[in-house]
Amino acid sequence: MRMLSAAEAIDMAGIGVGPANLSLAALVHPHSEITAKFFERTGEFQWHPGMMLPSAKLQVHYLKDLVSLVDPSNPFSFLAYLARKKQLLSFINANFDQVLRCEFNQYYRWACSQLPSLQFNSDVRSIEFENGFFMLRGDDWVQPARNLVLGTGQQPSVPACAQSFIGETLFHSSQFMTRQRSLKDKRVVVIGGGQTGAEIIQYLLSDASALPASVTWVSRRWNFCPLDESPFTNELYSPQYSDHFFGLPQHVRQALLAEQKLASDGISQSLLESIYRRIYELKNVLHHACKIQLYPGRELLGISERNHHWSLSMVHGHSQVREELSADTAVLCTGYEYRVPACLEGLESRISRHAGGYVVHDDYSIEWDGPQGSAIYVQSAARSQKGIADPNLGLIPWRCAKIINSVCGHALYDLVEPESLVQWGATEVFDEVTDARFDRLAALANWSSGAW
Repeated sequence: MRMLSAAEAIDMAGIGVGPANLSLAALVHPHSEITAKFFERTGEFQWHPGMMLPSAKLQVHYLKDLVSLVDPSNPFSFLAYLARKKQLLSFINANFDQVLRCEFNQYYRWACSQLPSLQFNSDVRSIEFENGFFMLRGDDWVQPARNLVLGTGQQPSVPACAQSFIGETLFHSSQFMTRQRSLKDKRVVVIGGGQTGAEIIQYLLSDASALPASVTWVSRRWNFCPLDESPFTNELYSPQYSDHFFGLPQHVRQALLAEQKLASDGISQSLLESIYRRIYELKNVLHHACKIQLYPGRELLGISERNHHWSLSMVHGHSQVREELSADTAVLCTGYEYRVPACLEGLESRISRHAGGYVVHDDYSIEWDGPQGSAIYVQSAARSQKGIADPNLGLIPWRCAKIINSVCGHALYDLVEPESLVQWGATEVFDEVTDARFDRLAALANWSSGAW
């Protein structure tokens, strides 16, 4: 193993190549004053391959790509990709409401093929901080870096009661396309009432010649709820709101995240309509024997294996009545969670923690006891401090531009935003005279309402 000298240290080392660090690589690429490499343990870029269902669509606008939010002239925009592929006019004429996820994956892979800073088949085994540099070590290589960017993404979240049973017929949705076999005439239970669960339900019901014997959709929510994607809700995915959210007290942020759940984790309206129409068609037009059951308001309590099938124990949220479901195959659409990369173990004791997560600064660096100028930045790991947009695709270029500006020490990207359309915070506009008049009006209102 050849040891690189400090002179060969790079400005930025990225761990993982998903959409976030791919965006960072694309935005760094035009600027030769920044040296960067991005290390990925797998052999090629794949964006959730286990969920690459044929009809799955993006829930965000296609202009929320790798770069356009901060630099639409960048050669790695989605429109540039379409133009290079001679598909732009056809794409415009197709008038897509939503872009197929598989096409966006092709776009991501196209960008990967042109970015020399991406190092695939490069598993970072450990990271230490030595002589003022982060030392990244693989099986037969070492790379010093001045700054780290953690972009390993979120990992599948599996309920505790299911973890010991994961296998060929009970698995997380992230493995659906790689684990599934023929489900014809099988009893299939899908657990999870978000977009992923809905996409799998649509897929299971799509082919009338290969339908399962039964398809049961279980959700913890009171109903199969649509994504809130109204214009004002989409303001939550703006830099201005992210900055506002960051400045709020922790207990306020927690309450808002719960209140805003359907702004990030609901089901696309078009997909809900497609599923409902398909169920109507199978039941009332085709009179198909497939038994379709919709079970909202249920919490999964336990799983057991009985006579080559799964027994799923649930409780009905309102009545607290216990229910049992039998399944030949169960798919857990139970979401994702952030986990600290294993290669960071050597630095773990030096990193500050609060409420189970990193202490994140405005520039997405995290608090640790290292020297100034040696920063650790995080991608998609600050939802509790930056808001619901943090793990979403929408603000990735803005976040990456913030990281780049921080590494450079000056504004390589102009991130000065106009005043928000919505005034999220309180403003103090009263002078002393106005305050006194306001107090008299408040007193009069209390008197007239009978409060005195």
